[in-house]
Amino acid sequence: MDDDALYECPMPETFRDKFAVTVFLAWLFYLGFVSRVIFGPLMPEIEKDLGLNHVEAGALFFLLSLGYMLAPVCSGFFSSRINHQGTLKLSAWLVGIALLSCLFVDGFWGMGFLLMLTGFAGSLHVPSAIATITAEIQRSDWGKGLSVHQCAPPLSFVSAPLLVALLSQWLTWRQIIACWALVALLTALLYTFRGKGGEFPGRVINPATIKKIGALPSFWLMVILFSLAMAGNAGIFAMLPLFLVTERGFDLSLANTLIGLSQLSGIAAIFVAGILVDTFGQKRVMGFSLLFTAILTFAIGVAKGWLLIVVLFLQPAVLTIFFPAAYAALSRITHPSMRSVTSAMGPPLAFLIGGGIIPAVIGRLAESWSFAGGILFAGIAMFAGPCLVFFLHLGAFDDENGC
Repeated sequence: MDDDALYECPMPETFRDKFAVTVFLAWLFYLGFVSRVIFGPLMPEIEKDLGLNHVEAGALFFLLSLGYMLAPVCSGFFSSRINHQGTLKLSAWLVGIALLSCLFVDGFWGMGFLLMLTGFAGSLHVPSAIATITAEIQRSDWGKGLSVHQCAPPLSFVSAPLLVALLSQWLTWRQIIACWALVALLTALLYTFRGKGGEFPGRVINPATIKKIGALPSFWLMVILFSLAMAGNAGIFAMLPLFLVTERGFDLSLANTLIGLSQLSGIAAIFVAGILVDTFGQKRVMGFSLLFTAILTFAIGVAKGWLLIVVLFLQPAVLTIFFPAAYAALSRITHPSMRSVTSAMGPPLAFLIGGGIIPAVIGRLAESWSFAGGILFAGIAMFAGPCLVFFLHLGAFDDENGC
């Protein structure tokens, strides 16, 4: 019997029919994403409290991204047994538990372990959410469905620093994390009893599956493209508060407020991203986004005064449109039955590079040179993205719908 016959997939429906399910998945994604990026705005205070230097601060983000990468090894194990919905519930509970445990951490390695667990929990969400959206929504509406889901990152980049700027007037960094942990746990409780969507199994990631996906050149191109994009948001965002405070002379509260407000442009862009993807195609949108993101990221490292503020507002808007296009493209590089596998392997590996190695490199360069030099390095690397997009091959399958 064909192994695919063992997987009973849902019947795809319109975006309107699945709007409520998509919004709740986006909310879960938002909770997990804030749980990762909130440590950037808090890092100056965490450095002081735990006695860390810039290199150790960068290493913490590497450990977070390492946990994010390790989850795909287990995601198929969970989703094949408790379905994608069960995996989404597990992810939500683990996020809350990991954050609440930060109340008791007192050193680099304890903090690093909890960040790894936070990254692991967040990574469990992504492949199951992408598989659910692309299986339950018809392909002509993928751009819209994935755009709603991808509202989470720009909204997180807006709210996390603003939340820190507001609450840090009264609460310590540990108390701020604990408050967010309670929100995550309450949401996990609600989703456990009321959650819908994803009531079908995922694929176990085994050596044969890894070999099959790893043999696809387009998969590795997507990993590189995702890495460059994630370096532009998660990588830069993680170290931006330290850069603005130590090298541009900003007050921490002002820096976090500015960073949060600048990310509003990303939220505005996400509402047109789905239309752009469905109109112009994934490859054109990805190429355009990465080219102008590279220019603007390079400008962050050299700009000062009002010009720096302008660049900070433009960069998220241009970069945000990359992700709905990229997730749609990732779903087209292999057969529909393998979407959850490519979603489980690709973005976490890319996050290790863009959201982990890049902050670590920036932290190292900050100790030996400057934060600006590290940001310039990231901007220069991104110029490879538009060129690589041309070599990307997206398949056209007779049965585009499936899981």
